[in-house]
Amino acid sequence: MTNDLTTTSAIARSDGHWARTRRAVDRFGDFWIFAGQTAWWMLRGSLLPQNWRLLVPQLYEVGYRSLPVILITGAFVGMVLAVQAIEQFRAVGLEERMGAVVNLSVVRELGPVLAGIMLAGRIGGALTAELGTMSVTEQIDALRSMGVNPIRYLVAPRVLACFLLTPTLTLFADFTGALGGWFVSVIQSGIDSGPYWEYTREAVENFDLFSGILKGFFFGAALGLISCYKGFHCRAGAEGVGRACTEAFVTSFIAILILDYVLAVILQQISEHFWGFRSLL
Repeated sequence: MTNDLTTTSAIARSDGHWARTRRAVDRFGDFWIFAGQTAWWMLRGSLLPQNWRLLVPQLYEVGYRSLPVILITGAFVGMVLAVQAIEQFRAVGLEERMGAVVNLSVVRELGPVLAGIMLAGRIGGALTAELGTMSVTEQIDALRSMGVNPIRYLVAPRVLACFLLTPTLTLFADFTGALGGWFVSVIQSGIDSGPYWEYTREAVENFDLFSGILKGFFFGAALGLISCYKGFHCRAGAEGVGRACTEAFVTSFIAILILDYVLAVILQQISEHFWGFRSLL
């Protein structure tokens, strides 16, 4: 009798694992269908003048309203990098090369990644909460009943705004990061400003700036799609909306890190094997 109960319990656990795996695969497939439909509506006419009334408010929310957070983040990232590195560079007599290390780190990696993460926290959570509340209160179903495609009306403008403005906000983060590193290195630590910027000019090339901007496009698309998808498919009730916001941020955070690694490997290969292409940029 005990053996039968043990066997039954093991079978039940196995079925539960398979059910969770199947649901995860189903959600993964649903996400890519959702992403494909969003891309279709974005390409079909989100930039047409008649659709600007949907896009402009999202551009304002994603871009202008996020600018102070991005500027502050970039500035303090550059300052912290300079504070952490100044003593090590002084120990070997290379403090004038601080600008090359700080600005290259900001432009290639920290600027795009931290800008994407800050937007995932600020914009991603807001998008998930907004669309999740609309889903729970059946406003999305009401749009369908009126013959309006909710992905075209609600999702495409939001994802397009994230896609277009994340690279721009990345540039602002790079700019304030460079200023923050300069302030700590030159104003606080007394490094000569001329060599600081000269070594920066030699180290940071156009390809480095291009790679950061390219990452911004991918990060913006990822956080926009994930946030809108989580909002569309959240569970009922306030608890469901809150959980969807948390899942959207965590998933966006992980997606940004994975994309950063993949893009870094690809861009590194391009930089090494197509040096002529890099020199033209």
